[in-house]
Amino acid sequence: MRRIGVIGLGNMGRGMALSLRRGGFEVIGYDPAPAARAALEADGITVADAPASLWRDCDAVVLSLPTPEVVEAVLLGADGPLQGAKPDLLIVDTSTSHPDVTRRIAAALEPAGLALIDAPVSGGPKGAHAATLTMVLGGSDAAVARAEPVLAAMSATRVHVGAVGAGHVTKLANNLLCAAHLITAAEAVRMARDAGVEPARLLAGINAGSGRSGVTQVNFPTWVLNGAFDSGFTMKLMRKDVRLAGALIAALDLDLPLSAQAARLWRDSTGIPDDADFNAIVKLQLA
Repeated sequence: MRRIGVIGLGNMGRGMALSLRRGGFEVIGYDPAPAARAALEADGITVADAPASLWRDCDAVVLSLPTPEVVEAVLLGADGPLQGAKPDLLIVDTSTSHPDVTRRIAAALEPAGLALIDAPVSGGPKGAHAATLTMVLGGSDAAVARAEPVLAAMSATRVHVGAVGAGHVTKLANNLLCAAHLITAAEAVRMARDAGVEPARLLAGINAGSGRSGVTQVNFPTWVLNGAFDSGFTMKLMRKDVRLAGALIAALDLDLPLSAQAARLWRDSTGIPDDADFNAIVKLQLA
């Protein structure tokens, strides 16, 4: 692994590209948005005019894209890697996507000798820039082993959870829990506040007990109680992830009532704009 491509140069993709360069790789980026390309060029990283050169010239290509539909269009479209990719190209999809889409794409790429790993990330733009992301990985043992130097340059924690698609199942489960925990933690804070317990002291007590979660330990002290609401992850992105989790539950024909209620509350939170920080969902309970 020497030359790595990055497709999708938003807050996350740009940070990962910079981390890969610091890790000693030659990096080539691509994004259809001129502003995103210009920002990476200003950082001194080569930017291609089209994805074809990344498929052809890179040893691995990292994707950081907004939706499953975009991932499928990039990988199986007319300009995708099936049109003349370098033999044995490794593709690492760090997007949060639907596992069925991921498995369908992997099956289409496999006859051409192209391996796909789903490696959705947690840690936000700061984690992408600092290479402190957490990744949950879906893919064959051989592909994950090949990808390790690339993944290590972008992340601090990596957990291989199963075959292709397993990473996206795990990430949807994680984000569904986070979405629900924000609501339940806000309700607990509201209850305690109205009963005369100051929120910061309440959370100190909860975090010493069995009710603690990443939301009570990180989100509330870092972005909620201080009014910062600047995690870098938006309501639009979390709404999308909750919808994807709901679609997976429906496809599995499961009756999960608490998950359904959390999804409904996120769906109905129309008073909070898409571009607001995702932690702003707590304002519905704390108002």
